[in-house]
Amino acid sequence: MTITVDPDAIIAAKSGDKPTAIVIGAGFGGIALAIRLQSMGFQVTLIDNRDKPGGRAYVYEEKGFKFDGGPTVITDPDCLRELFEVSGRDMADYVTLLPVDPFYRLQWEDGDTLDYWADQEKLESEIAAREPGDVQGYRKFLAYSQELYREGYEKLGTTAFLKFSQMLKAAPQLMRLRADKSVYSMVSKFVKNDRVRQLLSFQSLLVGGNPFKTSSIYALIHALERKGGVWFAKGGTGALVDGLVKLFEDLGGEVRLSTEITDIHTDGDRVTGVEAADGWSMSADLVASNADVVHTYKQLLRGHARGTSYGRSLSKKSHSMSLFVLYFGLKTQHPDMKHHIILLGQRYRELIAEIFGKGRKLPDDFSLYLHAPSVTDPTLAPEGCSTYYVLSPVPHLGHVDENWDQIGPAYANKILDYLEAHAIPDLRRDLVVQKTLTPMGFRDEMNTHLGSAFSIEPVLTQSAWFRPHNRDDVLENMYIVGAGTHPGAGVPGVVGAAKATAGVVADDFRAILRG
Repeated sequence: MTITVDPDAIIAAKSGDKPTAIVIGAGFGGIALAIRLQSMGFQVTLIDNRDKPGGRAYVYEEKGFKFDGGPTVITDPDCLRELFEVSGRDMADYVTLLPVDPFYRLQWEDGDTLDYWADQEKLESEIAAREPGDVQGYRKFLAYSQELYREGYEKLGTTAFLKFSQMLKAAPQLMRLRADKSVYSMVSKFVKNDRVRQLLSFQSLLVGGNPFKTSSIYALIHALERKGGVWFAKGGTGALVDGLVKLFEDLGGEVRLSTEITDIHTDGDRVTGVEAADGWSMSADLVASNADVVHTYKQLLRGHARGTSYGRSLSKKSHSMSLFVLYFGLKTQHPDMKHHIILLGQRYRELIAEIFGKGRKLPDDFSLYLHAPSVTDPTLAPEGCSTYYVLSPVPHLGHVDENWDQIGPAYANKILDYLEAHAIPDLRRDLVVQKTLTPMGFRDEMNTHLGSAFSIEPVLTQSAWFRPHNRDDVLENMYIVGAGTHPGAGVPGVVGAAKATAGVVADDFRAILRG
């Protein structure tokens, strides 16, 4: 289907003003798209239902402790730097990124640790200590990952798959690289040691993917990390959000917070604007949604047949797992800890299967991601104290519909006991504050379908063209950005989606923007 923007329908351009755009949702994807559209010549209004921007990167503060709500791993600083460059600005004037090394520490219950170093020689020494023969296999895997990176990230990561022919064109290369295989199965072809396999496959969980089901194309994350490093924003991820919002406002964009959009209005097959719960409304030449894709179609576009039908279809797709997140502050410091720690339980494959719904129950055990930002930036906690969050992947509410208000406190205590036994001695003695975010929080505070933390699951049959498109197929001036569209979740993913979506907008509005 060919869609063209009707110049006669443009609201602002007729009077010589800038064309107007509304972006719903001030997460990384929405902010990145708003920056690009404002730089292109639109007058953009960025709207969020919460009192602070950030989306999943919302910042919580209590008793002097500052907690990043969500993303804490920055793996492609160039994709962020480009947002400033296209706007004629320098990222260094807005935000400072600090290197994290090792990238991660993997730690098992028997006390074994594996540090994933930036230095290649040190990393290979870690691998050799477990299985000397795996070093050569790892090097072959790295070369494979780098090829995936070139084909899947550099060439396709910011390409909007609006036509099936684009998928057919990319298919031969993807099949040659065995995109039909899972991340874990391809890793296993190169290395034998089970713990090295876990090291090279767990990253897909960071974008909502099951390593045993997610397409091997996501093994490109390893090459992404090796090329760009792992970074953390000085002042926390929230400081990065603030820097991006300041850039947007410096460009003339408007941010409207504490505004719950309830409707996207349409006239025929065009969107015309939005309406909020308090009655506020605004018209625009285009609307882009960084909200959850199911929420966008099923709720915000419920007044149009496209919204109800496509929303119903999207709700039936396979969605990523949810998360239980525990934020806590201690009155002591642990400077010898690593910034990112992956605490792996006795089960790997079986646990992940249960997290993604097999068995339809909440697992009795868990593997955890422990974030200790104070070792890199002590300013995130009061003097002499330290800030943490620990994340436990759990089934989404469609697989395990638990009442987390009831079971959450016991689950939090179970995690704290585990951390005290395996990672942070005397944690209970030193505990000052704690706060939780449950799957019900993802559903109710962030409007995510089933409390899924990463939107539609990144399996092959739900990737690229098979994912919701960056521009709607029916509504000619309705655009999508964020984890639910191509290329997917994660900071590089949603920033890449913003670039892909902005490219489509530029094509659709080229004549108007030139005029």
